[in-house]
Amino acid sequence: MKTIGILSDTHSCWDDRFATHLADCDEIWHAGDIGDITVLNRLKQIAPVRAVSGNIDHGEVKRTCPELMIFDIEGVRVLLTHIGGYPGRYSRGMSSLLQRENIRLMVDGHSHILKVIPDRNLDLLHVNPGAAGHHGWQKVRTLVKLTIDNGNISSLDVIELRNKL
Repeated sequence: MKTIGILSDTHSCWDDRFATHLADCDEIWHAGDIGDITVLNRLKQIAPVRAVSGNIDHGEVKRTCPELMIFDIEGVRVLLTHIGGYPGRYSRGMSSLLQRENIRLMVDGHSHILKVIPDRNLDLLHVNPGAAGHHGWQKVRTLVKLTIDNGNISSLDVIELRNKL
């Protein structure tokens, strides 16, 4: 059983509440638009991190983080990317990639819109954790935590970071 903390679109923002809310996580996944590499370095002090680069990322973040990751954890095949769309509106080629790779959990960012949508056609769960940083139009910054255990995804919680630093 693994507890996973998921965030995206930090845009170089660090909030000490990340450490508080993600302290019990076995892994942290960042779905791109990280900004400054120090955000990743601080997340790595909390738990192991899997991260992809986003469209604003450059320099060390771009050199360190791929644009897409596919991996298995606790019997679940995961795709982590920054721009992937969502059920019914996937990015070009994404639907066929999801099918070909037998993905059961797709995580992306970019839109700054929190979305948790089951795709019954592809038998997967799509998660966009919204934006954890200040840059953008979102009124509430969000993180997501979930549990993966023996092929099952459960206990999905949305964490709202309401007040700005």
